[in-house]
Amino acid sequence: MAGGGGRPRCPPGTQKNVTAVLVAAGWVRAEQKEEQSVDLIGKNEVYGDTRQEVNVYVKVFANSPFLVCMDLALSQESLIDPSYLWIGPEKKDLQGQSYVNLTETGKLMVMGFTVSMSGAYTCTLSHKVIETTTQEETEMVEAYKFMVYAYREADHAYQVKKRFSTTGCRLKTNSLFIEVKKKILDSTISHLTCHITDLLYKCHSIRTPKNGLQYELFVKKKVNPFAPGWEEVCHEVPYDCEDVTNRRKKQAAERIGKFFHQLRHVLKQELHTVPTIQYVDNSFSMTPIDSCRPGFGKNHHTHQNCASCCVVCGPKKNSPNNEVTCWICARSQASKKRAKFCY
Repeated sequence: MAGGGGRPRCPPGTQKNVTAVLVAAGWVRAEQKEEQSVDLIGKNEVYGDTRQEVNVYVKVFANSPFLVCMDLALSQESLIDPSYLWIGPEKKDLQGQSYVNLTETGKLMVMGFTVSMSGAYTCTLSHKVIETTTQEETEMVEAYKFMVYAYREADHAYQVKKRFSTTGCRLKTNSLFIEVKKKILDSTISHLTCHITDLLYKCHSIRTPKNGLQYELFVKKKVNPFAPGWEEVCHEVPYDCEDVTNRRKKQAAERIGKFFHQLRHVLKQELHTVPTIQYVDNSFSMTPIDSCRPGFGKNHHTHQNCASCCVVCGPKKNSPNNEVTCWICARSQASKKRAKFCY
């Protein structure tokens, strides 16, 4: 009987499919699907699989979890003379690199993860199996591959919609009212480095059974977090800039909602004369709109287990703006590396 080498490829009663792991600032969350096993996941550790690569998502500037150069079943066994060889993107030997923590038991952590660190990480595990009766030694070699992707949280702009009743669609006071209101709202949220963008409005005539013909202004705009001064905020907290901007956007949107609640109260109860333009009750709505930083995009099919993340664009793809799509570069422009732009 062989010692240290006889083991099933998969523990009885389990089915192991590729598992994608979402990693952010020291914590690990696995998105489980039907028939997936937790065999690849431990406390801040991700185990390998000899049959297929394991996808790992690491938030930009955070540390990755430990990538373990074995599967869970093998980790429960004693290994004789194990040795580990870790190769990173562009086939770089990771031994001795300053940005990795490589333990003597074959675990790898990539520290301060950046976009350029995304790619394939492969570990080759070599160990001996000794026949208990003849003491004959056999060298076992197994390879484990991880695809590690940098990601950011999506930026959340907010689209705000509301309606106002007016006495006519051709009144010059309509556009004046909209512009003045925009200035008021901008001043209300300016301290959050947010401002109003993409302001659109349209006047419609509406016939109602009870009130006859009425006129309403349909207003739509965005709450954008990139008002003058937002760069300084990011300089103060460079590692979690998107978290700060998203929080400020949410606060700005909440302030706008409060503004319209107060405006309704003022127009209804505190003014002695009926204004020509009035807020339509319950017409206020606020919808988040995701965007990604240049060089990142969202793909529900490719990255099902990190579908809400802005994941770094793959090779020969680009995302030059704040949309959520990584576009395939034209053949004449294609670059081997991930980029914000095609070259």
